[in-house]
Amino acid sequence: MTTTDTALMAQTAAGTAAAGSDLALPAKTVVRRREPKRKEDRHFVTALARGLEVLSCFRSGDRALGNQEIAQRCKLPKSTVSRLTSTLTKLGYLIQIEESGKYRLGTATLSLGSSVLARLDVRQLARPLMQELADYSRAMVSLGTRDRLSMLYVENCRSSSALTLSQDVGSRIPITTSAMGRAYLAVTSERERNDIMERVQEYDEQAWPAIRDGIVKGLEDYRTLGCTCSFGDLQPDVNGIAVAFNPGGSLPIMAISCAGPAFQISRDFLLNEARPRLIEMVHKLESSLGR
Repeated sequence: MTTTDTALMAQTAAGTAAAGSDLALPAKTVVRRREPKRKEDRHFVTALARGLEVLSCFRSGDRALGNQEIAQRCKLPKSTVSRLTSTLTKLGYLIQIEESGKYRLGTATLSLGSSVLARLDVRQLARPLMQELADYSRAMVSLGTRDRLSMLYVENCRSSSALTLSQDVGSRIPITTSAMGRAYLAVTSERERNDIMERVQEYDEQAWPAIRDGIVKGLEDYRTLGCTCSFGDLQPDVNGIAVAFNPGGSLPIMAISCAGPAFQISRDFLLNEARPRLIEMVHKLESSLGR
C-alpha cells in the first residue's frame, strides 16, 4: 500500500454523494440554519458527528495538530476537542506525540477507508487515460469526488513538465470555485446542489453573490461546452476545465479535471485542444465501466 493510498484512506470518513442529472437552478437560494435542524433529528448523534469532524480535519501534508488547531478547524470549544481527542486516542484513531502533545492520525483510521478504496477500481481504469492527457497538455489531470464542501483528489497524473501543479492524492479544493467542483455540481441532483449552495451561503454571506454567479456560469458552461471552467477563480494563476460522470456500482459521482499554471496552460488551449480530449476520455472511461 502506497503513502498516497494511506493518505486517501484517512480522508474517506466523510459521506458520499447522491447521483442525478437535472441542471435546474433556483432563482433564489433560501438560507436555513442547520444546527436547529440537527437538534430536531432524534437520529442525529452529535458526539459521533463531532468525533468524525475531528478526524476529517486532518489534511494531506499535516504532520500533527494540537487541540487548539483542531478546535479552530472544527469550530468547537477546546475543552470539547480535548475530550474527543482523548477518546479517539484510546480507540487508536489518533496517536499523541509525547514530545509535543500533538496528535496525528492512527492506524485505526485505515479501516474507515480501506473498503471504499478497494472498490475504487475506477482509479486503475482512469490512470492510463489520465496520464495520456497529462502528457499531451503538460498539465495535471486529477480524479476527485465530493468531501462535504470540497472535492477530494483520489488520483493524480502529472506531465514531465517541472511547472505542473503539485497537489497530491488526499488534497482538497473548494467545490464552488474549482472546475472539478463545478462539474460535480452540474451533474449531481438538484436537491444535493441546493443543499451545498445553502451551506456555502451560510458560511460566507459576503462572498456568496460572486460564488453563486460562478456556479450559474458553470452550469451554463456544462450545457454549452460539455465541461466546466475555472480561469483564475480557484487561484489567480491557475486555469482548469473538468467533466463529471457517474461511475455506477453505488460509487459517488466523480469528476476529472485538467489544470495547470495560467501562463503555461491558456484558456484557449484548454477549450480548443484539451476539452475534446477530456470529454472523449470520460466517454471511454464510462464505456469501460459499463455506463
